[in-house]
Amino acid sequence: MMPPTLPTHDVVLLGIGHTNAHVLRMWRMQPIPDARLTCVSNFPTATYSGMLPGVLAGQYPPEAMEIDLVRLCAAAGARLILSNVTGLDRQHRELLFDDRPPLRYDVLSVGIGSVPSRDGLQVADNTLLPIKPMQTFVARLESRVLASGRRRPPDGAIYRAVIVGGGVGGVEIAFCLSSRLRTLLAERPFEITLVNSHPRLTPGTTDATAQRVQRELESRGVNVILDRRVTSIEASTVTLDNGQSLAADLILWATSAAAPPLLGRVGLPTDDDGFLLTTPALQSTADPAVFAVGDSGTIVGQELPKAGVYAVREGPILWENIQRALRGQPVVTYRPQRGFLKLINTGDGRAIGEYRGFTFAGRWAWRLKDRIDRKFMAMYQDYTPMLMGQGSGRPEMDPPQMRCAGCGGKIGGTVLSRALSRLEIPLHDSLLVGLSQPDDVALVRVQDGQPLAATTDFFAAPLDDPYLVGRMAALHAASDVLAKGARPVAALAIATIPEGPAEQQEQLLFELLAGGVRELKAMGATLAGGHTIEGPQLTIGYTILAEQARPLRAKGNLRAGDALILTKPLGTGVLLAAHMQALLKAGCWQPLLNAMLRSNQPAAELLAEFDVRAVTDVTGFGLAGHLLEMLRASKVAATLRLDSVPLLPGAAELLSGGMQSTLAPANAAAEREMDTAKCNRSSAGYAALFDPQTCGGLLIGVAREQAGELCRGLHAGGDEAACIVGEVATETGGRRLTILNSAF
Repeated sequence: MMPPTLPTHDVVLLGIGHTNAHVLRMWRMQPIPDARLTCVSNFPTATYSGMLPGVLAGQYPPEAMEIDLVRLCAAAGARLILSNVTGLDRQHRELLFDDRPPLRYDVLSVGIGSVPSRDGLQVADNTLLPIKPMQTFVARLESRVLASGRRRPPDGAIYRAVIVGGGVGGVEIAFCLSSRLRTLLAERPFEITLVNSHPRLTPGTTDATAQRVQRELESRGVNVILDRRVTSIEASTVTLDNGQSLAADLILWATSAAAPPLLGRVGLPTDDDGFLLTTPALQSTADPAVFAVGDSGTIVGQELPKAGVYAVREGPILWENIQRALRGQPVVTYRPQRGFLKLINTGDGRAIGEYRGFTFAGRWAWRLKDRIDRKFMAMYQDYTPMLMGQGSGRPEMDPPQMRCAGCGGKIGGTVLSRALSRLEIPLHDSLLVGLSQPDDVALVRVQDGQPLAATTDFFAAPLDDPYLVGRMAALHAASDVLAKGARPVAALAIATIPEGPAEQQEQLLFELLAGGVRELKAMGATLAGGHTIEGPQLTIGYTILAEQARPLRAKGNLRAGDALILTKPLGTGVLLAAHMQALLKAGCWQPLLNAMLRSNQPAAELLAEFDVRAVTDVTGFGLAGHLLEMLRASKVAATLRLDSVPLLPGAAELLSGGMQSTLAPANAAAEREMDTAKCNRSSAGYAALFDPQTCGGLLIGVAREQAGELCRGLHAGGDEAACIVGEVATETGGRRLTILNSAF
């Protein structure tokens, strides 16, 4: 008998700060047997706060401080969920979300950090800019400064920035902000003011260090206000507790740590400041299945500052205790270090430091900080899957090609057509559209009613997230009937579930079908039944039944002069192939999901208002393959303009580098009916024509004079990438599809 393929245990990391990131890194090198790791975050990257000031000063590019969670999770074989957590169901050991089903856990590590405290603050305008979330801080800062700093001020008007919070983080920002402002504001003068509620700067350091920091700030022209608390922000004015007012164009909030609101909603004991109380083993005092690490936790009986250095040291203890908890073994104790090296970036190639009460400064201190930070980040920016490189960071041999899932796992169109041609298929009086005149759906005559449109589609799961895969499968299967103008009413599910413990199978099937039901409900359809079996790979699909109230939009009705409109960008195939190899960058992840989870229903319903001749959806056979199906059925030719074909972010780079889905070579058989200049064949846009699309868009043939208005309607409805990509021409006896490089 084959061993179970579903894991027995679920480990969930909520938030990927310093401590949880260590677990993810270790999992990449040595995963825990019979367990699955899921990372839950609001962002596809994690940010190392120690390098943020250096990014502001221009010493590092923004990506230097980022951990790409999309790539690291893919390399570690971990699931990544980007969603908002609302609470915890401890009785059922489930993490609760606002937009998806609960997530089961056996061990949960909460590491969502802290937020700047706003106690007693009243805010009445938008000049306040919190430092957190750090993943978006630089972009938010630049946007705010450019928006306010480029207004036409009175002659000589100074741009005023106020930083609230004089801890190490606020001080480093005060040192380094001037470089960024100088770049963003060009010639406009500016001034920086630092406000701290404590009688001195950098609490937690020695008086000598604090005095040195203050002297350095004042020598740079930074105004330092101590022992004053900000009480309100209104009309671009900061009001202090002594009544003093400061005019401000920009207010950066970098105060002491406060507990995120979520910690108060999980039903676990907290300290007076709202942070989760833990034992010295980092486990919740009320639930040993829950760990709280980094800023999120407070160890009973210990008063430690909320500093990243403690979170880093907690990492190995958490990793050890997660393994022990799953094995039912006694956990080990975390013993915080008594002192640690402090290095403050002054933004000019120097640093101020303190170690064991001794204060120092100089360029050598900056070089030390730079070396420590780069070495730390290097551990988390190696995204090589371990089965390939065995820890070396480089593949030792060419791995066997991984087969793509989603629509990249379809049988090639040539194989399919040859197999069908060998069958003797009987005709049936009730079958209005079938294999004898093939289209995207079958159309069946129903006695005393509207014709019934039916289609079926399924695929191997392209992502390790059954809820998203279930949504994709329903959208993908319904796309055919939507393109034909039919209204989905019911669906039958088809699922293959890997072997494993019954509880795990139940949870997987629940999440899978919950995703599908969500999308079916949005279409006005329902789940009517289906069939499930066990198998070696997770697959999911639906048979869609739909009412064909409108005339069928057959794909064989194109006419010369029609414009061809594509509603979604291409590239899902190559991006999913890259993700399988941990090569898909974080910035490409959300646009890919957005495209695949965008329903074709709004676009399909809009078509009823236009003189639409023919429609198909672009799926496994790629844009070229599906367009050629339309051209053959219509007995016409067409010209496609490469520069007009939209691509998803990252697709062009990957295609230019030779990456492709495993179905792309079979799709390229369509070239025998295509004509193009030799120079076009090496372009990314040309390769994209053969890229199999999962949950692709619609390809629409419409009267040329209505094409512009239709595109504007699609944009207004949410299909922002919709555009004219080609035009239909009269068949001449040559090749059916001509590819030009020019855009419309």
